[in-house]
Amino acid sequence: MVQQSKVSRSARLAGVVVMATSTVLALAVLGIILWEDPHPDWEPRAGSLFGIDILYDPSAPTLGLIVLSAVIACLAAAAVVIHEARVAARHRRTAPEVLKRPLAPRRIMEATRGEFAGEVTITALIPAHNEAQNLGATLESLRQQTAAPDRIIVVADNCTDETVPIARAAGVEVFETKDNVHKKGGGLNQALAGILPTLGANDTLLIMDADTRFADTRFLATARQRFTSDRALMAVGGLFRGEPGNGLLGQFQRNEFARYSREIKRRRGRVFVLTGTASVFRATALREVAASRGGLLPGHHGEVYDTVALTEDNEITLAIKTLGGLTTSPNECGVVTEIMPTWRALWKQRLRWQRGALENLGQYGLTSTTARYWSQQIGISYSVIALTAYFVLIIIMMLALTEWIWFTFWITVGIIFMLERVITVWSGGWKARLLAVFVIPELLYDLYCNIIFVKGVLDMTFAKEATWSHHEQGPRRNRVAGGQA
Repeated sequence: MVQQSKVSRSARLAGVVVMATSTVLALAVLGIILWEDPHPDWEPRAGSLFGIDILYDPSAPTLGLIVLSAVIACLAAAAVVIHEARVAARHRRTAPEVLKRPLAPRRIMEATRGEFAGEVTITALIPAHNEAQNLGATLESLRQQTAAPDRIIVVADNCTDETVPIARAAGVEVFETKDNVHKKGGGLNQALAGILPTLGANDTLLIMDADTRFADTRFLATARQRFTSDRALMAVGGLFRGEPGNGLLGQFQRNEFARYSREIKRRRGRVFVLTGTASVFRATALREVAASRGGLLPGHHGEVYDTVALTEDNEITLAIKTLGGLTTSPNECGVVTEIMPTWRALWKQRLRWQRGALENLGQYGLTSTTARYWSQQIGISYSVIALTAYFVLIIIMMLALTEWIWFTFWITVGIIFMLERVITVWSGGWKARLLAVFVIPELLYDLYCNIIFVKGVLDMTFAKEATWSHHEQGPRRNRVAGGQA
């Protein structure tokens, strides 16, 4: 299934801005290092470790350089934390610029004060294209929830296999798209056009991929409770974990997902992206998004999903946040999602993710809502330069030295970094921790992802259209509610 996306001028500019900013930062760091001149000359020393003769270098960067680096890192972290805290607090205020947003919490609370819109309901929408092998397990995962959805609708999009008969045999509703050429987003738009007008303020929609399983039986119960206790909450997203299998490449991805989930937990559910694998939206939010398209938001008026966006989950997150809506991803809302089985499949997936994120930022521009996302992309771009420089310098050093020399300061830094890598994947089990201990393999995986990022930016800069094939897998096994990836 091939999809193409034309590159807008704003998207091209976004890529250039991100790369230029990170390059300036890297040059600034290099300038500071050269100005400090921490090692004009050095001479390794001889020593013994467990009876083995070794050469080591005990020198370290100057104290001023270490302090300056720590200060810059702390200031950068503090700036992000303060900005996010101010944005979160402002959403709860009655400031004029906030109240202009149709989903601003104060505005929603005032409009619904004293009204009871009924108990919170959940309608599950499952977009599916030729998912006969996976759909049955997904429906079973829904039934295992402690709070089952009130309604399940399979959105069958141009299916040529047994997806529709399987859904009907399972006793769920089926919506078949008509002449849809816009893939998942277009199919959902068709279904939502008929469903949204029938839903009230306390009705919600679970958008769930047909190859997704819940990792926790409390997902829907937690979402229902959150919507019940907070009338201003507009969306509850899932925290995704990787499915088992696929060897070392699969473990790389599971470690990556484990770190993301841990970060969201530490942020108390303040989510970056409402994952397309499984997220629950208040009907009010989706109606407002559709009404704001072509005005406050990019896209066609009346459509919930912007079918031009490469990553519909990232774009719908920005849309809801831009309109002032509150979102969260509780720790109980875990889902198990697919792992790319080959490096080629991973390349295609990540290229779409990276390009989609940058193109979304190009559309939305720099605002209080998108500032955090811009800083993320600049951070990724900077890591491209830093990680590449690290490996280049390591190779140069190994070629230049005739004997192995232990650099005690950098070994200490490496041990601290290794501990951080292990701790952040601790929940993933012993395989995740073992992989993290070795550090270098994960750094090489990160380097691969960085190369994909650069490829995406270059393609956007030179207006190359994105083209990729949808990855389709066989049936999923050993993935049950409550299981660990």
